[in-house]
Amino acid sequence: MKSPLFAAIVTAAGNSRRMGGRKKEYLCIGKTGDGKDITVLGAVVRTLIARIPLIAITVPLSAEAGETAARAALGSDWADAWQGTSPPKLIFVPGGMSRRVSVFHALNALKPEAPDYVLIHDGARPWIDTGLIDSLMRAAPHYKAVLPVLPVTETPKELGDCGYIDRHLKRATIALAQTPQAFAFADILRAHELAEAESLAASPDSPPVEYTDDAEIWGKFIGTVKTVEGSKKNIKITFPEDIAAMSASLGQR
Repeated sequence: MKSPLFAAIVTAAGNSRRMGGRKKEYLCIGKTGDGKDITVLGAVVRTLIARIPLIAITVPLSAEAGETAARAALGSDWADAWQGTSPPKLIFVPGGMSRRVSVFHALNALKPEAPDYVLIHDGARPWIDTGLIDSLMRAAPHYKAVLPVLPVTETPKELGDCGYIDRHLKRATIALAQTPQAFAFADILRAHELAEAESLAASPDSPPVEYTDDAEIWGKFIGTVKTVEGSKKNIKITFPEDIAAMSASLGQR
């Protein structure tokens, strides 16, 4: 039986407001085993290609930080972690006004590569657990849509106006979503096409529909999403202190 073809999308088009405007994907977080600086984006790409036989990686970029800056952040030796005969194709695309639009651009750029499945990952999560990647790759062909989750350890509340509690939620039924999220390529592309059509058909006076991850888009337009156990190490860099607290490199772990 033919092995399924995987591609990846690494989102890097955000404006990093909570990092004080410093492009977090391009920040140095340590050094590789041979002493070279490694950025957040470089760590993400190296970890993915070291574990997955990807045919392509697509990176949506912001207009302010274009392809030249992204290539510099990756480093000229970004493909050294690849174990195969030739590294995956690297594709840069312009990002959009939202995460959804950026991922939609990236999915369209992947159409000529015809992957069976795609992993969609936050470019600000450099500490990906390889066991988590293995779980996603095993589950994707069976369930078509899979995402890693962590249990909630505090008691969650749903808030209403002025800080009053609307609902007391049961933490056993709530989980925290992570990335990478794995999807059957044709179906997640179709889900994004429907979300784009929804956006274009909306009244100019209506607030835009916001989707915070791709599993939400799949759930609305395609169907159910399977979960696998996430990793506590798979932290998303959001604030400057996240870099200080988790400063590490693939060579130092």
